[in-house]
Amino acid sequence: MTDSAMAAARVEAPARTGQLPDYDPQLSNEDLVPLKNQRWTSYNLFAFWMSDVHSIGGYVTAGSLFALGLASWQVLVALLVGIVIVNIFCNLVAKPSQLTGVPYPVINRAVFGVKGANIPAIIRGLIAVAWYGVQTFLASEALVIVFLKFFPGMAPLYDVEQNGFLGLSALGWICYGILWVAQAALFWNGMESIRKFIDFAGPAVYVVMLVLAIYLVSKAGIGNISLNLSSGPPLDFAASIPVMISAIALVVSYFSGPMLNFGDFARYGKSYKAVKKGNFLGLPVNFLFFSLLTVITASATIPVFGRLITDPVKTVQEIDTVFAVLLGGLTFVIATVGINIVANFISPAFDFSNVSPQKISWRAGGMIAAVGSVILTPWNWYSNNDAIHYTLGVLGALIGPLFGILIAGYYVVSRQKVWVDDMYTMKSTGRYWFRNGYNPNAVKAVAISGAISIASVLIPKMLLDTGATAVNATWIGNYSWFLGCALGFVVFRALERKSPMISLEPAGSDSGEVSDGTLSDSRPL
Repeated sequence: MTDSAMAAARVEAPARTGQLPDYDPQLSNEDLVPLKNQRWTSYNLFAFWMSDVHSIGGYVTAGSLFALGLASWQVLVALLVGIVIVNIFCNLVAKPSQLTGVPYPVINRAVFGVKGANIPAIIRGLIAVAWYGVQTFLASEALVIVFLKFFPGMAPLYDVEQNGFLGLSALGWICYGILWVAQAALFWNGMESIRKFIDFAGPAVYVVMLVLAIYLVSKAGIGNISLNLSSGPPLDFAASIPVMISAIALVVSYFSGPMLNFGDFARYGKSYKAVKKGNFLGLPVNFLFFSLLTVITASATIPVFGRLITDPVKTVQEIDTVFAVLLGGLTFVIATVGINIVANFISPAFDFSNVSPQKISWRAGGMIAAVGSVILTPWNWYSNNDAIHYTLGVLGALIGPLFGILIAGYYVVSRQKVWVDDMYTMKSTGRYWFRNGYNPNAVKAVAISGAISIASVLIPKMLLDTGATAVNATWIGNYSWFLGCALGFVVFRALERKSPMISLEPAGSDSGEVSDGTLSDSRPL
């Protein structure tokens, strides 16, 4: 059956029209059941990635690669190789959610068990809450710039010593509060409103960045634009190879969150083919243009401002024009809001709803994440490298194992077969009940691969900080995602081969038909 035929069948099938009477209420609500309609086109997903890539963090991350001592062409190669890897992995994680129409926490029930799926959901939710607060804070700082440009008399309110509370200035609280409410309101209106917002936000940043690049190049003169922006000591070819590999790992790690979350959005895709096309346009194609734009814009800041500036908000701030600050500042606020909602708001909403579907709706789950982001006061620890390393570094080290286990479970162990209805039953005869609702192999795989991945982040830094060694091996932590992903994949597969929990044999009530991309499941998709 073709992708389009499967999509059509899924829309028309009565078993996929919403809450089903035989779905256990402990596992289902209207947000977690398979979608009735999957309407997102390739453009919607292309715009999703535009919003994701064109955030303030995206530009700063890309610009930071020049400090590694790489030539511009090497930075470009590293960016492209990294994004191609991201594209491949996003396609892998997209398929099971798109074909079944369910979000990430639900598809994990086929691997971790109907109860065990809460393990990856809670881990992912905690990571997203922390980053939601950070991204909201970064966007609020851009809004502060706009306020101070138009209302310079508010400068005393930006003094945390004179007018501060819990480490944030009064003006900081005002801007953070504005964005917090705006994001919550957009989220509350549902996925259709969010889709329309990101359809606008992604292209909007492109337009502003193009205008900014043209303006800076015209001010600098085309002859003064150099694509060699390396600010570190020059490296010969042999020495540059490991640095390029590290840069590639940085790109993949930067997108590790959206990669793991992508099933939450792929489920809305009209077809798997449409999802893959949207990913191709939004990742390799979009990222190539983004990378070139970043290099040109950053290069022009040297002759225009006398120094290299890789943060676009600071670049706009340097332009002494009210219109430029207003347009640039608000655009980057919009861009950061876009990525924050899609990467750090929607996913924990599904995660927390999955824990208790009847008590926590998708909207309630999102508001839990929003309130939690304020309680964490991200402005107090975001600038502290040690705090970032020992909190988000540890949590982030678990993203790789969760990714590897899901891929191994769906593609290798289950052979792309999912009995959708069994993901919504608490009966002991259910296919995904496993052992008291948990797949012990998945739990063990998370514990083993997660412990090693976390150790790769913590131990080298602890040894260096305590003076136990003078050797700086903290670079190992740069590869924690790859290490955790590989270990999660290998360990889970090995445990399933030794003591199988996932069965592909038809149960007594099965028709023998399952979702594998070509066949429909026990209830037609």
